[in-house]
Amino acid sequence: MAEVNLLDKYPKIKRNLDERAASTDDDRQIAKQFGKEYFDGTRSTGYGGYRYDGRWKPVVAHFIEHYGLTNKSRILDIGCAKGFMLHDFKEALPDATVAGIDISTYAIENSLPSVKPFVKIGNAIKLPYPDKSFDLVIAINTLHNLKGEELNVALREMERVSAKDKYTINDAYLNDEERAALMKWNLTAVTILHRREWEKLFSQVGYSGDYYWFTP
Repeated sequence: MAEVNLLDKYPKIKRNLDERAASTDDDRQIAKQFGKEYFDGTRSTGYGGYRYDGRWKPVVAHFIEHYGLTNKSRILDIGCAKGFMLHDFKEALPDATVAGIDISTYAIENSLPSVKPFVKIGNAIKLPYPDKSFDLVIAINTLHNLKGEELNVALREMERVSAKDKYTINDAYLNDEERAALMKWNLTAVTILHRREWEKLFSQVGYSGDYYWFTP
């Protein structure tokens, strides 16, 4: 288990925290439905338009290098949304086995045609795959949308379906300034912890994979 930033090649985005902080409780409730308004509505309820632009390509290349992935590898993306990262994995490793799961019916129905056969609607707390099905299991900005025992179960599910490596990124902070920024930016996360609290949780539930943090 190691803290490692595998999204260091992801394009840097300047986020307007004050604009996001203006989102209302109603906006947040809409966002938590993970429907059209979250992906392709306004910025106050989500992405403001979630479209493929290739920005995951350098991230995928980093994953491939770091974990030694090949065309024989099996990769699962938990919270795959419209499948952008899976699409880039298939472009880089055409014969690799990829799979994606997302709680959003809208995202799966509007996933890229290239990955539609490999993605399905589902929940991180009950992954529909046998034990040790994948060489790499990824959950980026997904598990922090759960809390309590559901979060614990989701981490254990990552362990269960992984034969080798795991990687997760979640909302986390080191100081009051970072925590305040997260509170302004957050629409859907229900578990926002200090980095050391996340590490303690990982240890308690038996999560043995790698991890990193999201802070706007």
